Amino acid sequence: MSGFGDIIGHEDIIWHLKNAILAGKVSHAYILSGEEGSGKRLLADTFAMALQCEQGGTEPCMQCRSCRQAASGSQPDIIHVVHEKPASIGVEDIRGQVNGDIAIKPYRSPYKIYIIDEADKMTVQAQNALLKTIEEPPSYAVLILLADNADRMLPTILSRCIRLNLKAVSSRLMKEYLMDKMKIPDYQADLSVTFAQGNVGKAMKLASSDKFQEMKEQAVRLLGSIEGTELHDLPEAVKELGAYKENIQELLDLFTLWFRDVLLFKATQEAGELIFRDELAAVRRQAKKSSYEGLEEILNGIERARARLRANVNFDLTMELLLLTIKEN
Repeated sequence: MSGFGDIIGHEDIIWHLKNAILAGKVSHAYILSGEEGSGKRLLADTFAMALQCEQGGTEPCMQCRSCRQAASGSQPDIIHVVHEKPASIGVEDIRGQVNGDIAIKPYRSPYKIYIIDEADKMTVQAQNALLKTIEEPPSYAVLILLADNADRMLPTILSRCIRLNLKAVSSRLMKEYLMDKMKIPDYQADLSVTFAQGNVGKAMKLASSDKFQEMKEQAVRLLGSIEGTELHDLPEAVKELGAYKENIQELLDLFTLWFRDVLLFKATQEAGELIFRDELAAVRRQAKKSSYEGLEEILNGIERARARLRANVNFDLTMELLLLTIKEN
């Protein structure tokens, strides 16, 4: 971890947090709201480090004792609230780790900061217990609540916190990060960014996931060979796809992106905007063989399969019908 400058996107939130430090108007309670992997934890940790930094600036210096302790997870005045039950944060978690501790002054820092991850999992009783602390906090207390969906929380909590909603990060910024910092190849970065839909954490995870790359290669192999597959061999192809049953929606997304590439290349004969640029020869072959109507029917077939699977229609039957639609078009 380092400073705000190394966080991808979220410029408006970073501006707000740094300006609060600079103006000496740090709130007692914040809610950072955004889907898993969007960067809430990184923003909260960086903000906490900056608040406690002995240099007194708007960025953590990474050199002082407080910054070094925070980086190693041992800063005594930055408390990460934990909970044993994965599905909920109970009233005892809040009473024990926040309410029962907050009256004790900071050891050696200007603030005592509590970071509550998955705050939208707090029970109603836990939220009501926290509300009392938010309403009458000690002058040195800062509570940072991280939530995938802040709307699940009580209106009384929401109204007493500064709410900062994380927005999707631009594809350009994410791609630059994957290529420059993680050394991900251009075409692989494009695919990861497309799937991530503005979520930096998800893009990084997909880019470094061997399973995702394996699934992508399997999808390309299957789609490239299905024309020559005999009808009696389709059940065997479905069986191979069963290995990705838990990630079937992502596999269908790969199918959709593939045929959109085929459709785009058929229309333009240009490869610059393709997601599967590394498979240009296969895309070109498919575009030459398929009609516009056939490609549209395949894309509709993928959406039908997606809907059937969500409705718990038999997996093997659904996928066999989809592969048959692809083969025929």
